[in-house]
Amino acid sequence: MDIEIINIAANTYNNKEIKKFTHKSKYKNTICGDQIEIRLIVRKKKIIDFGYQSKSCIYCQASASLLSNLSMNKSLTKINELINLVLSYFVEKNIVISKEWKKIEKIVNKKNVSRKECILLPFKSLRKAIQN
Repeated sequence: MDIEIINIAANTYNNKEIKKFTHKSKYKNTICGDQIEIRLIVRKKKIIDFGYQSKSCIYCQASASLLSNLSMNKSLTKINELINLVLSYFVEKNIVISKEWKKIEKIVNKKNVSRKECILLPFKSLRKAIQN
């Protein structure tokens, strides 16, 4: 396992429960049993606060940590672009990640393809939260 993934997962700043949220979703990976709940505060179509809680593997935890940090103060439109990019990354061959989202390559990369469902779980949950 890559030490960088462990370090990303260790950043638990946004691993918290937000009580007065505007958006929420809970998602479970039926393959491995990982679970995540995401709660957001969205104002003027922008993510102001992002809290997640999970019972999951290190890959899912790292993905949630990175996603929560990247999402702060971003518009829902931008976040949807990121989600669509990441969800298609493991399927399409020539996906290029823009400079704005380069940090995501620390976990979303071809060497982690065997753990893609764990990595994608927070993205799927976030998509569900902002669509509701």
